[in-house]
Amino acid sequence: MLIYNAKIITFNKAGEILENGWLETENGVIRAYGEGCPESADRDALDAKGGTVLPGFIDAHTHLGIIEDGLDFEGDDCNETSDPFTPHMRAIDGINPFDRCFTEARMRGITSAASCPGSANACGGEICAVKTDGRRIDDMVIKNCGIKFALGENPKRVYNDRDESPVTRMATAAIIREGLYKAKRYAHDMDSYYSDNENYEPPEYDIRCEALMPLLERKQKAFFHCHRADDICTAMRIAKEFSLDPVIIHGTEGYKIADILAEEEIPVICGPVICDRCKPEMKGLELKNTAELVKNGVAAAICTDHTVIPIQYLPLSAAAAVKGGLDRETALRCLTAAPAEILGIDDRVGSIAVGMDADIQIYRKDADPLDIMSEPEFVMISGKVVRNEV
Repeated sequence: MLIYNAKIITFNKAGEILENGWLETENGVIRAYGEGCPESADRDALDAKGGTVLPGFIDAHTHLGIIEDGLDFEGDDCNETSDPFTPHMRAIDGINPFDRCFTEARMRGITSAASCPGSANACGGEICAVKTDGRRIDDMVIKNCGIKFALGENPKRVYNDRDESPVTRMATAAIIREGLYKAKRYAHDMDSYYSDNENYEPPEYDIRCEALMPLLERKQKAFFHCHRADDICTAMRIAKEFSLDPVIIHGTEGYKIADILAEEEIPVICGPVICDRCKPEMKGLELKNTAELVKNGVAAAICTDHTVIPIQYLPLSAAAAVKGGLDRETALRCLTAAPAEILGIDDRVGSIAVGMDADIQIYRKDADPLDIMSEPEFVMISGKVVRNEV
């Protein structure tokens, strides 16, 4: 498909903005793009009428499809609270792609999202980045991104109500350390067996350790749910102890230690941005958070934490961050290239470049993609047109 007569904001490594550009897709990927008029345009070509072409938005932290819309316990598969340490849980096994919120996401130009196990457990399981269009989740998966951990109030509150450990921040960190140490020893024993199977026996199979091994090998990232600055520092401490590749989710008080996060080169997925201070550890919530992080050189993305904030309000969340001091272009990057890089899926989505997935949205001329009244007139996911009102 050929799209022409468009302003194209690529968010690629070259930072190209084509004021009058064209773009061609083929077999689900971007085949070519350029400035000016294409050499030929057949009757299937789409005239963008001077509108703005952007990569599809990415929500870097949600519970999309794993907490279903309009249902209570029956549709909530986010937290396996029978055990506080469950790295072997996989979000992919709990996501219902027929949840109507997938439709609401793609109609607002959100073409990819990270669907995550919840934060009730010290370790909740494996995060899955998916496209927002499809009927079978296996066909929608971009990548299993990493393991979700949680620090702070949530594990304390859940397990205190059950009269089980953890009921303190110390216990939560200790449970995480214990699991990681076991996985490290398990990996060592496996290496010993593979290097000398005559003198060593393989360790007894442990599904939790198996799930954590890619983390220890830095093939996956460690995502830490943290709100308070001290909990963020605990995440840093644990990551250093085990040489993990950490990402902070929420980072509500990140602005208090933005220089430290920058020095440690730890990215933050900020959000929810437009919620209330619904629990004590969120009392430091400020609109300036994302702006302060970016100003200090921290790689940042913006999320909704859907269903906390409905996923279609992701652009509104970015607009709120702009009100808090974030540059508008940077806010758009926090919905495209930045979350793709943080999730480790930037080889496929988040920017416009040759060979990237054809995840594209078009806004009418002079429309602001961050405005609550705006919606894309055209949305394409993996080369499939899912909305066309141009």
